[in-house]
Amino acid sequence: MSYTEELGRNAKVVELKIAASGTKIKNDALAAVAKALRENRERIISKNAMDLKAAAENGMSEAMLDRLRLDDARIEGMAQGVDKLIELTDPVGEVIEGFMRPNGLKIEKTRVPLGVIGIIYESRPNVTVDAAALCLKSGNVVILKGGKEALNSNICLGDIMREAVESVGLPADIIQVVNNTSRETTNELMRLNGYVDLLIPRGSARLINAVVQNATVPVIQTGAGNCHVYVDSSAELEMAVDITDNSKTQRPSVCNSIESLLVHKDIADKFLPMIAERFKSHNVKIYGCDRTMAVLSEAEKATEAEYATEFNDYVIAVKVVDSIDEAIAHIRRYSTKHSECIVTSSLENAQKFQREVDAAAVYVNASTRFTDGGEFGFGAEIGISTQKLHARGPMGLRELTTVKYLINGNGQIR
Repeated sequence: MSYTEELGRNAKVVELKIAASGTKIKNDALAAVAKALRENRERIISKNAMDLKAAAENGMSEAMLDRLRLDDARIEGMAQGVDKLIELTDPVGEVIEGFMRPNGLKIEKTRVPLGVIGIIYESRPNVTVDAAALCLKSGNVVILKGGKEALNSNICLGDIMREAVESVGLPADIIQVVNNTSRETTNELMRLNGYVDLLIPRGSARLINAVVQNATVPVIQTGAGNCHVYVDSSAELEMAVDITDNSKTQRPSVCNSIESLLVHKDIADKFLPMIAERFKSHNVKIYGCDRTMAVLSEAEKATEAEYATEFNDYVIAVKVVDSIDEAIAHIRRYSTKHSECIVTSSLENAQKFQREVDAAAVYVNASTRFTDGGEFGFGAEIGISTQKLHARGPMGLRELTTVKYLINGNGQIR
């Protein structure tokens, strides 16, 4: 039996235990996890420092190092995210609808856990906690496969959570962290049919595409975020500067930050210098079309590659467009269907943009950085689904369940 098969077998052994657990014991386990995270801050930071040192030595960018970094504030944020889940309604057992058939059969459609969820992700150790906590509350077992950059952090967090859930009477194996970061192990996890009910990749477009193309278990695509802000001709320019800046620079390494800026030709001469001045404080590198370069001397020529790239860094691609239709066409060509925004004072254009842009989240006059389970009121999230089946957008507790029909009769036959 291979290492991944052993993980799968362990998960199946405890699947029924967590699926059948009531809300109280699940909440007790979450409370124990939050308490353990707070009590083990030094232990976590020490292991994370090992990952940060190795990543820096391997040339990781500062933006990606920020994605990897854990400190007191971020550990407290993770613990608070777990606390918030305790307050949320348990979706398991919810009756979605019920009806009586003419033959007397009573049919109820209810929510049940998905089963065993595998998650493959890159250098964000907070995902380890968010994913485990969400799976726990929704009655699922989770197998966590993080990137090699965060291996020490992820194993540490996994050990802490396993100890915590075991302390309240749940089996430790409802949370398993893969300690082998080889490509072979990843490939095996993608093909763990019979053990894994759903696989969720979180990270770069390359990671997600690799999972989608190679997995034989069901997959939900999440994460890749080539997101845009379009500044319309009627936009309030100060607002547009604030929204664009926040969408790009507040945390550029995450999937809901923008990678491209589209600007209507009628306001380009005025708006582009305004946003370029704001970007200077973050040393944002600007790629642009010919019309952008005519206004901004610091802009470098944008090619097809720049418009198609998720930079995850202080880099942006800019294009001046003739109309809202050209902006929408550009977005439809390059978007990963994550989050898109229009800044406009035109109700007609706002409605057109939201109607015609195909993405999980489409904004009018607000930063794309709000595409987040916490910001949407879902508590922590497992990821942002960019597909159209089962779940789309921030995946909270309900998105980690499936349905079961419960049918009650009194002797009916067909």
